Amino acid sequence: MSHRVDGPLITWYGDDFTGASAVLEVLSFAGVSAVLFLQAPDEQQLAEFADYRAIGIAGSARSQSPEWMEVSLPTCFSSLAKIAAPIAHYKVCSTFDSAPGTGSIGKAIELAIPILGGAWHPLVVGAPQIGRYQVFGNLFAAVAGTRYRLDRHPVMSRHPVTPMGEADLLRHLGRQTTIPSALVDIASLGSGRGEFALSEARAYGADIISLDILDEASLIEVGRLMWENRGERLFAVGSQGVEYALIAYWRAAGLLPADSQPDAAGSVDRLAIVSGSCSPITAGQIKRAATCGFQLIRIDASQAVSPDTWQKEQASAANKALAALGAGASPLIYTASGPDDPAIASFKTAVQASGKPAADINARVAQGLGAVLAHVTGKAKLKRGVIAGGDTSSHATASLGLNALTALAPIAPGAPLCRGHSANLEFDGFEIALKGGQMGPPDYFNHVRQGS
Repeated sequence: MSHRVDGPLITWYGDDFTGASAVLEVLSFAGVSAVLFLQAPDEQQLAEFADYRAIGIAGSARSQSPEWMEVSLPTCFSSLAKIAAPIAHYKVCSTFDSAPGTGSIGKAIELAIPILGGAWHPLVVGAPQIGRYQVFGNLFAAVAGTRYRLDRHPVMSRHPVTPMGEADLLRHLGRQTTIPSALVDIASLGSGRGEFALSEARAYGADIISLDILDEASLIEVGRLMWENRGERLFAVGSQGVEYALIAYWRAAGLLPADSQPDAAGSVDRLAIVSGSCSPITAGQIKRAATCGFQLIRIDASQAVSPDTWQKEQASAANKALAALGAGASPLIYTASGPDDPAIASFKTAVQASGKPAADINARVAQGLGAVLAHVTGKAKLKRGVIAGGDTSSHATASLGLNALTALAPIAPGAPLCRGHSANLEFDGFEIALKGGQMGPPDYFNHVRQGS
C-alpha cells in the first residue's frame, strides 16, 4: 500500500468472531489484503498467506473471565508480535460491552502491553459507517436510524451478560484497569489542536488515550494521529473504527486508492442459519426471514444443561432442518427471538437449577449450534451458511473445521460474507457470514442468500 512499510501493515485480535470478521471486511474491501485465522496460526499457515498485508486472529475473550485471559491471550498476542506489523489492534465490540469479570477490556490491555508494546495506546471506538459516534468521551450507537447514548441504548443497556450502564468509555474502562488514561476530544480534533492534545496527554503520563470520532473529518484526523505517531510499533484498542480511521487517512494522504465496490457473491437457492442471539435486532431479522420463505426451527437451549438431552435436541433440530432443505426451504435454527422471549427465562432457570457455571452451558449451546450447522451443511452439500450472535460465533465456528477466513462479499457493514479455508475438503471454500446481535438490516438473512 505505502512505500513506507514493507510486509504486514496491521495485525489484530478480535475478542469475538463477528467482531474479528468485521475488521477483515473493512480492510479487505478497502483494498488491503487480509486474512483472519480462527486460532493462533503456525508457520505453515502463515506461509500460505505470506503476501497478505493484514493478519488477524479470532478469539472468544469477550465472553471469558480474567483468569481465562491470563492463560489464553498471551499466546495469541505473541503470535501477533512475531509478525512485527507497525500496528497491532485488540478489537472489541463497537458497543464496548464488557465487565470486570467478563470480557474485561482492561485486563486484555494489561496482558497485551508487555508483548505488543508501544509508547501510547489509542482507544478508538467511534465508527460513523456503522452508526457509532464518540463525543466528549461518551459513546452513542444508532438503532433503526435513532442514535442513543450507550447507557440508554435499547439493546446494550439490556445485554444479558454485560449490560452497559455507562456511556463514558474511560469511566467504564476505569473499572477494569488502573492504567492512566486521557481523552482527546472532538473540540480539540476539530480545531486543529489534536496533535497538541495528544502530546499533552502523553506528557501528563496517560498511556491509554481515547479519541473522539463524530464524522469523516475527525475520522481522518484520528487515523493521522495513530499513523504519524505510531513510533516503532503501536498497540491500539477499539472497534473496527481503528481500521476505518487508518483507511480514511491513508486515502486522504494518497497512500491507498479511492474506494472501489467489491463484487457480489451471487445467490444460492438454499442455505442454513443458526442463531444464538438474544438481540431485538436479530429478532426482527428472524421475523422478516419467515416472510421470505425461510423455515424457522426453534431449538430449546435449556436442554443443554445435560449433554444427553442436548444431544437429542440437536438431533431433532438437525432432522427438521434437513427436512426443510429437502422441501427446498432454507432452515433458520434459533434459540430465542429477542430479549423478552420466554425461552431466555427458561434457560436461566434451568442453568440455575443445574448448579453448573452459566459460561459452560452457554459455550455448550454455541458449540451445539455449530455442530448442527456442520451436520446439516455436510448432509445437504450446502455452499453457504450464517451464524448469528457474537459469542455464539466464537464457539460455533470451530465445529465447521475452518482454519481461516477471507472476505468474499459485503452484505451489511460489520457482517460480511466470508470464504472459509480448511484442510477438510468438505468445508474448504464454504461461505459463512458471522453476524453480531446489533448488525444488519431487517432482511439481512435474505441478503446473505442473495449474496449482496
